[in-house]
Formats: sequence, C-alpha cells, structure tokens
Amino acid sequence: MKIIADLQLHSRYSRAVSDKMVLAEIAHWAKLKGIDLIATGDFTHPLWFREITSKLEEVAEGLFRLQEEETGGSTVATSAVTPRFILEAEVSSIYTQGGRQRRIHNLIYAPSLTTAAKINEELTRRGCNLLSDGRPIIGLSSPQLCELVLEIDERCLIIPAHAWTPWYSLYGSKSGFDSLEECFGQYAKYIYGIETGLSSDPAMNWRIRELDQRAIISSSDAHSGPKLGREATIFEVPGKEFSYQDVYQAIKTANYQDREKPRIAGTIEFYPEEGKYHYTGHRSCGIRYSPAETRKKGITCPVC
Repeated sequence: MKIIADLQLHSRYSRAVSDKMVLAEIAHWAKLKGIDLIATGDFTHPLWFREITSKLEEVAEGLFRLQEEETGGSTVATSAVTPRFILEAEVSSIYTQGGRQRRIHNLIYAPSLTTAAKINEELTRRGCNLLSDGRPIIGLSSPQLCELVLEIDERCLIIPAHAWTPWYSLYGSKSGFDSLEECFGQYAKYIYGIETGLSSDPAMNWRIRELDQRAIISSSDAHSGPKLGREATIFEVPGKEFSYQDVYQAIKTANYQDREKPRIAGTIEFYPEEGKYHYTGHRSCGIRYSPAETRKKGITCPVC
C-alpha cells in the first residue's frame, strides 16, 4: 500500500499563515489532492492542541481523522481518500554554541496525544512561551530538545526542518552547523532523517556522506490549503492499513528497498531552483544573479 504523506505544515496560530488553516480546511485540501497522511502542525500551541484533541479521533495507533461532525459537508473534495493526521510540531531553537548564535528549526512527531501533552508541559516548565506562536522560539539547544523529547517517549521522531535554509536550519550557512554530530552531539544517532526543504532534493542531499544511511523526507511546509502537497513523501507499507509505527520504522531504518517492511518509496519534489536560495542579488537595486553569474561577477552589488 502506498501512502502519500505531507509531514509538515502550519496552523492559523503560526505567523504568516492563512487564518483559514483550521483542521477542516487542512483535511479538505488533503482530500482534494489525494494526500493520505497529513501533519497536524503546531501541536505545541495550547489553543491549536485543544482543537486537535476535541476535533480529531484516533483511528489507528498514533493516527487520527477529523470527526464526522467537523467535516462541514464539503462537496468540493471528491477524492476517495480519507486523510489521516499525524501529530507534528516545529520549534525554533535560538541559542549560542561555539561562540556563534545558532538558529535551528526542528520537527517533532509524537505517537500519541498523551506524549504530545507531556512535551508541551515540559517545554512550558522550562520557560518556553508556547502561546507566542505556532512555531515557538525556545532557548533550548538541539541536544537539550532531544533529551527532553526522547526522555518522555523514545518513539518520538526529531527531524531537522528544511535542512539547507541559510537561516534557521541544521546546515544553514548563517547560523547552522557542518554536521549532525556538531549540532546534536550524543543525540545525533537518534536523528534518523532530515527534511529537504523546497530548495533541495534527495540527490543533492545524498552528496553528504552522513546522510547516506538516513531518511530523506519532503514536505510542503504549507501556510495555506492550496500549498499542501507541493512536496511530499511516499511511503509503502505491507497490507492495507498503516499506523504511526509504520511511518516511524520507515524513517528510522531509512529503508528504500525492502518491500516486505515499511519503507520510503520516494518523494514528490519541486525542482530545487523553484526555492529561494539558488539566486542572489540586491532587491533595492534590481540586481539578480544566477549561481553562474555570481561566480563570474562576485557578490558586490554593481549599482550601489
């Protein structure tokens, strides 16, 4: 059985996100686009978590669907797919390490509402203001975040988000690191995969040796319904049902080959140039350079 999964998005409680991004809207667009598994996004936000707990019902271990009374009787979404939700949140860690400020976005996946609630409680206990944003800024380092989450439930997944974004990512040139071990320390062995982001694809990521044995996932990072599924991950599981454990196992083992076990069958990608970070320039002066032009002309604006 193949599962099209969009494993990262944001709710209306995150900055720069459509106020239409409620569970019914997310489910509607997922169904319209044939997405089988969709992230809840933002489970760390108390108001959004309240909506998750009141409007979703568990239909398989760690997976949920919108309750019937919440669908609103939509007639636009005609796909036979009934989207399932997986509990997901993104946090922004800003801290100092090695004499530099680090800004890292990490994704957290939880196998149950109980686990998600405990993560929220512990983040709050450590001084994190979860009401500030759906993607909260926290002062915890990446190793501290791993310690917190994995001590609550070792079956949680922690995935570096949009791993190549210059700011706010694992490998980011402005505030990131040069390796998983440098970023996550002793917890690097528990980082089973990374998210490509819109500006990279699996082939680009597989040029990095430490990613050879780690899963590569793609997600939309959608801020509105129509953006769902612009990137996605395709899982394949034996049988006709699937659960959180299948997703966990496919990512943990980075399995692309064994058809008898849960595996990642592929990804759905933007062409990377569609993302932000392949061109440079100076907006005020109307200068825009391709990588080839930048190599030839340098990084100084010729106008100002």
